[in-house]
Amino acid sequence: MGNLIKAEFRKVITTHLWWALLIPTFAVGLLFALVTGAMGDALGAGFAEAPDVAGRFDTGEWEWSVFGFARSINIATLMPLVFGGCALSGEYSQRTITLTFLTAPNRTMVLAAKAITYLVWGALYGVVTVIGVSIGLGISVDSGRLPDASGWLAMAGVGVLACVLMTLFGIGIGALIRNTAGTALTLVLYFLLVENGLALAFLNDLPSMIGALPNGAINGLTGSVAIDIFLSNTTAVSDVLESAVHWFAGAPGAITWWASALIFLGWTALSFGGGWLASRKSDIT
Repeated sequence: MGNLIKAEFRKVITTHLWWALLIPTFAVGLLFALVTGAMGDALGAGFAEAPDVAGRFDTGEWEWSVFGFARSINIATLMPLVFGGCALSGEYSQRTITLTFLTAPNRTMVLAAKAITYLVWGALYGVVTVIGVSIGLGISVDSGRLPDASGWLAMAGVGVLACVLMTLFGIGIGALIRNTAGTALTLVLYFLLVENGLALAFLNDLPSMIGALPNGAINGLTGSVAIDIFLSNTTAVSDVLESAVHWFAGAPGAITWWASALIFLGWTALSFGGGWLASRKSDIT
């Protein structure tokens, strides 16, 4: 297994894909944080000046930047998702999968070695994402609306975890589709359009269902932490406010961060299982 893992790292390092996606990961996180941070800052200032709101809640304690933190991470995780999707689909497309399978003891070990290797790469993507988002929010948000050290560490932790899980999920889907372009297109379209379209079409009718789907679960992982941080300084929370906060965080069906993580982990295991079955039955030439 050790030699297989070393071989997988060498495969990644000797290609340009890892840094070709790592650079836009940082850029996307930074740019989205700049935009969402500025919007949240303006919204926070508006709420602070509204007498009806300020009279009921201590709006000066609300850390509006956590919503930008969560949403920027969610967008940036598309890059490690595609990166993971290319792990096996790229080998099928370039026909290097033959040598990989022939030199490994079995195909299960190949998938396991890729999972371990890309777990490390997913963590790297997560660190870069958090750095980019943190810089963007630091520039665009008033210091009083930024999370404190514990809040930042919590968001950073789930941000790295989200990138790791998305990378692993991509590997399983790539093993199923086995075409680089098809894998990337399918993953991006699903996570950007399909579930978001469902959420908009049904609005509040299916929030729990949305939270149980892959995109809803990964959004709930970061969104739940953002919601907890935001509401931690609010003593009286109405149903309307809580529902609005869930939509601000981009996690309408989120329960708790760990529940969302377990749901997405289940989807990842399902994709890995499908990829494992597909790789076992596929012919190599």
